[in-house]
Amino acid sequence: MSDLIRVLLVDDQPLIRKGLGLILGPSDGFEVVAEADDGEQALAAVDAHEIDLVVMDVRMPVLDGIEATRRVVAVEGPPVLILTTFGEDEILWDAIDAGAAGFALKNTDGDDLVGAARAVAGGGAWLDVTLLPKVLDSYRQVVIPQQRGAERLDELTAREHDVLRLMARGATNAEIAASLHVGETTVKSHVGAIFTKLAVRDRAAAIVYAFDHGVVTVGAD
Repeated sequence: MSDLIRVLLVDDQPLIRKGLGLILGPSDGFEVVAEADDGEQALAAVDAHEIDLVVMDVRMPVLDGIEATRRVVAVEGPPVLILTTFGEDEILWDAIDAGAAGFALKNTDGDDLVGAARAVAGGGAWLDVTLLPKVLDSYRQVVIPQQRGAERLDELTAREHDVLRLMARGATNAEIAASLHVGETTVKSHVGAIFTKLAVRDRAAAIVYAFDHGVVTVGAD
C-alpha cells in the first residue's frame, strides 16, 4: 500500500492544476489522484476516489470553493486546504466557517505549500503567515468584544432577559409591565439594571446589543 498522500486538486485553471501537481509530487510524498474544474466535480471526485487531502480554489464556476468545502466537511470527507489568490477578510472567515483546515495564498513558495499540505493532510491546521496579522487584528476587534458581550449577558437575571427581549421587540415599559404582570416601576428598575450590566447608555443601544448578541433575531416572534 502506498504511503503517498493522495491529493485532489480543484481549480478552474488547468495551468494552475499542472503547476500544483509539479509541486505536490511523489518526491515530496504526494500523489495527485484526481483533478476538478469546479466544486461539483470536486464533490464527485471525493465520492469516487480515496483522497487524503483536497486542495481547493475559491472562485470557480458552478459551485465555489467555500460551499464545496462546506459540503465536503459535512460528510466527514478529507481535510481541505484552501488555496487562493485572494486574501480578503471575507474569504478568509468564510473558509474558516466552512470548515477548511488550512488557508494558503497561491503566491506562496513551493516549500511552504508542501508544508501546508502535509500539515492539513496529517490532521493539523495551516494559516499563511502573511495572514496572521489580519487574523489577530480581527480577533481583537471582533471575537474578544463578542465574548465579553456574552459574558455581560450572563450577568442578567432571568427577568432582565425577559425585559430585554420585550424591549428589543419595541415594547414600552407599560407594555412590558402588562406582559410580565409586574408594576411599571419594577420594569424601570430592570431596564436601569440592564443598562448598567450591558454597559450601554440608552434603550436604543440596548436593543442593538440584543440583536448583535442573538438575544432576539430579525423576524422571530
